[in-house]
Amino acid sequence: MRFTRAISTFLLLIAAVSVQAQQSYPNRPVKIIVPFAASGPADNYARFMAQRLQDALGQPFVVDNRPGAGSIIGTDAVAKSPADGYTLLMMSNTQTVNESLIPNKPFNLLKDFAPIAPVNYSDLVLVVNPKLQVNTLPELIKLARANPGKLNYASSGNGTPYHMAGELFKYMASIDMTHIPYKGSAAARTDVLSGQVDMMFDAVTTMAENIKAGKVRGLATTGKARSSVMPELPTANDEGLPKYEAVIWLGFMAPAGTPEAIVTRLNNEINKIVNAPDVKATWAKQGAVPMSMTVPAFTKYVAEDVAKWATIVKISGAKAD
Repeated sequence: MRFTRAISTFLLLIAAVSVQAQQSYPNRPVKIIVPFAASGPADNYARFMAQRLQDALGQPFVVDNRPGAGSIIGTDAVAKSPADGYTLLMMSNTQTVNESLIPNKPFNLLKDFAPIAPVNYSDLVLVVNPKLQVNTLPELIKLARANPGKLNYASSGNGTPYHMAGELFKYMASIDMTHIPYKGSAAARTDVLSGQVDMMFDAVTTMAENIKAGKVRGLATTGKARSSVMPELPTANDEGLPKYEAVIWLGFMAPAGTPEAIVTRLNNEINKIVNAPDVKATWAKQGAVPMSMTVPAFTKYVAEDVAKWATIVKISGAKAD
């Protein structure tokens, strides 16, 4: 009886400590490390979320850009930080691709991090130069099958979401095209617009004006549903590639071992922010779709994304720059 009473008392004490940790967090500034350059999507949304979290939790959330080595430098900095909730990672599916693309990293995404919550995803769009005589995705697939290896597509570099979108497309459509990697999306975009390269997957918001101006032809977007920016374009699913999805998504993680109460509180606050009507409306204009998940659901999502891209990396033989 005494033993049972002692166990009950201990569990109540643990629960009380957990609640206290959740209620008292944060009591000082929180750093959000973004392992990408300033002014990109991850940086912009990290700063947006930082301000909203600061407003909600009453402490500064400070963005710290640590770009380099394909996101490895900044991500590793978070992995080696104290697991106290005061250093967070703004990640994207670049990290889930890197798990298989860069096997000798100094960290393991699924072991060294605690997933917190996703933020949003943005569709890509497959565009072709008008010189390529195709008007639909099925027509492009038919042309590629008739000319294996002769068509080419640009990307912002090996292992980037734009590259992986192309490799997933090749795999699911059973076609062979030549990948031409660039040192950034701007140069890749320039050569597609000029007709030096046949096609590329690019951000919907970036390519929308070029599509409307007739400088490139949009064939399909890459999400599960049609893009809010260009709803007139079908998805790859609509055009005969069931379950095709290759978006750029963003989310928060913390060092492994971060107290569950802190992770849960951050998850709750992030979900409130991304589900706010004004946020949804603003992001819809930018082509970003809010993502809302529990901690277990996001943990599963990350693991499944790692497995998905590991398959594509293996099949494509993709290598890091």
